[in-house]
Amino acid sequence: MRYRNKLKIIADILKATGDGSNKTRIMYLANLSYHLLEKYLTMVIKARLLRNNGGKYEITEKGKVFLEKYEKYSKKISKISKELETIKFEKRVLEEMCGTP
Repeated sequence: MRYRNKLKIIADILKATGDGSNKTRIMYLANLSYHLLEKYLTMVIKARLLRNNGGKYEITEKGKVFLEKYEKYSKKISKISKELETIKFEKRVLEEMCGTP
């Protein structure tokens, strides 16, 4: 099982918020416990990625920019991870050809 990192959780919260959502909806869409939701909501509001508009949370322009940058970052990481797996496989093939495990 792979755990999400801080940036992924923040991105999930921002995506779940959309044009406006309450805590319960964000909690379920972002797949977070209430405790973690509270922790991260405080963080993203302080960073001005979200705003609380009378119990309805809304993504800010800064939050939209964060999501765009996060998507680019995520694609790069995925590409690099795939390349690294290919390199590891090639190394194993070479080691096997030399008779070393």
